[in-house]
Amino acid sequence: MALDSKIPVGALNEKWSKHKFGMKLVNPANKRKYDVIVVGSGLAGASAAASLAELGYNVKCFCFQDSPRRAHSIAAQGGINAAKNYQNDGDSVYRLFYDTIKGGDYRAREANVHRLAEVSVNIIDQCVAQGVPFAREYGGLLSNRSFGGAQVSRTFYAKGQTGQQLLLGAYSALSRQIANGKIKMHTRTEMLDVVTIDGQARGIVTRHLVTGKIESHAAHAVLLCTGGYGNVFFLSTNAMGSNCTAAWRAHKKGAYFGNPCFTQIHPTCIPVSGDHQSKLTLMSESLRNDGRVWVPKTVEDAKAIQQGKKKASEIKEEDRDYFLERKYPSFGNLVPRDVASRNAKTMCDEGRGVGKTGLAVYLDFADAIKRDGLKTIEAKYGNLFDMYQQIADENPYKEPMKIYPAVHYTMGGLWVDYNLMTSVQGLYALGEANFSDHGANRLGASALMQGLADGYFVIPYTIGDYLAGMKGDKVTTEHPEFKKAEDAVKAQINTLLNAKGNKTVDEFHRELGKIMWEYCGMSRSAEGLKFAKAKIKEIRAEFWKNVKITGTNEELNITLEKALRVADFLELGELMVTDALNRNESCGGHFREEYQTEEGEARRDDENYAYVAAWEYTGAEQEEVLHKEQLIFENVKLTQRSYK
Repeated sequence: MALDSKIPVGALNEKWSKHKFGMKLVNPANKRKYDVIVVGSGLAGASAAASLAELGYNVKCFCFQDSPRRAHSIAAQGGINAAKNYQNDGDSVYRLFYDTIKGGDYRAREANVHRLAEVSVNIIDQCVAQGVPFAREYGGLLSNRSFGGAQVSRTFYAKGQTGQQLLLGAYSALSRQIANGKIKMHTRTEMLDVVTIDGQARGIVTRHLVTGKIESHAAHAVLLCTGGYGNVFFLSTNAMGSNCTAAWRAHKKGAYFGNPCFTQIHPTCIPVSGDHQSKLTLMSESLRNDGRVWVPKTVEDAKAIQQGKKKASEIKEEDRDYFLERKYPSFGNLVPRDVASRNAKTMCDEGRGVGKTGLAVYLDFADAIKRDGLKTIEAKYGNLFDMYQQIADENPYKEPMKIYPAVHYTMGGLWVDYNLMTSVQGLYALGEANFSDHGANRLGASALMQGLADGYFVIPYTIGDYLAGMKGDKVTTEHPEFKKAEDAVKAQINTLLNAKGNKTVDEFHRELGKIMWEYCGMSRSAEGLKFAKAKIKEIRAEFWKNVKITGTNEELNITLEKALRVADFLELGELMVTDALNRNESCGGHFREEYQTEEGEARRDDENYAYVAAWEYTGAEQEEVLHKEQLIFENVKLTQRSYK
């Protein structure tokens, strides 16, 4: 199948408006004839479900949490970008577009990114109208702060809980349509397969997480809004329940997987404290507005700190290395996440890391508190400081925070065209579940922007164009393809339950995660990736023979839930390694040790790798087939990224 991105012709700033006008419409009376399934109820899912129901479509929305309010979008802290230029500091739609393209190291589509920047200004108005309590200046205007990869203040925020407040806004819109009877909400329900009929997505197969009941649901189109796959690394900032299953099962039914190796490492996380941990905690990137990142200049001072002989406050100013400010004077501590993460790793590799393990750097607010006062810093970041103190048992107002990079977001995801449709007709992917807007590195505060842009302002137009070409005839779950998909799901569950091994699911997951972090994490090499690929094959083979699952299917069985998800992580992990091995360049978060500048920065190969890698599943134990979507840059000049 040839890739067709369906990018509209014409000037960049006119593509979306002309495309909207050129799309077919479904009249209001006919919208009632169409059923749409939305999988996921985070920002992308809730906004899409609410918007489509408001238009008149019949929507079924599914989430595996006990309430849509518990979707992982709630965890986003720092803010949401929008090119409003409220600060009058030179921002514009084009500058947001440019910063996003550059931040992603020139590995994203121009058309998609410009559309994102365009609709960003509408998102804020939508959310304010819903009652989202954004921070405000003294005069009542919405406040902004800066985030990495930008020299303007364009990030709207609600203290350190922006994701939660935005999700409550989307949830209120969702709840309104549930009450109106236009949305049927299915909680504690996990999607385990996509059903395709004549090449079109026409439904899903689910498992109820409390009863274990396997059910089918039919519709005219299916939207996957299921987030990213960072938990393939076991330890990540994602909620423990976050998984790749919906996207991966869709991939195995024909949806190409785009750029799977593009993983974001977030520089501002609470460091790992031991093997007892099951997840990591993110400290918002917004903290880098006022916090200064540093390590001791000497290994001797660093060792003294590691051994508990010295405190950070005892290191004199002249003996501190504010390495981001030193290396990147123009952006300082607000360099993009991939740059900040790699530099933190370098400091620790040199032996200048802090904390008991030496795998941490300082994020220091002493200067900001002295400059602006304790109350000002507390008003901006109070809940984040409280969270840090509860976890680390240290007062960040008095001693600097210790931070270290960790897996956070995945730029890769299901390949989609300009309309957000995957390579399977009628199957869409929104938000972090698709690959489309961030290239090789996502700028901070852009995840919330993309999720709401896709749900509120893109999919309501593009899905209409598809449905207008379909008959309103409903496919029922009596179709043989549903029975076939159900049987396949039941067979996989029975295989796992019958394994009767002696190794827990978490042991396999942790083993996979360590391999992924070590060889496909912050830095990668051909030798390491080849080793990882062989090792993952071994782990996967053992998993199916030796996994231990207690209980049965017809009950609440968390071990079985995890096993189904880890089975998919094991397959996805191998594809991520394959993709990283294939991409013989460094770009953004994909840092191949063989391809770097003399100063240790990422060295791209635009001649050979300026493309989206879209992988096609060809069968169990078969190598996937690579399809390339060439990226054409007509408005931005490809240059070596510099934040100096």
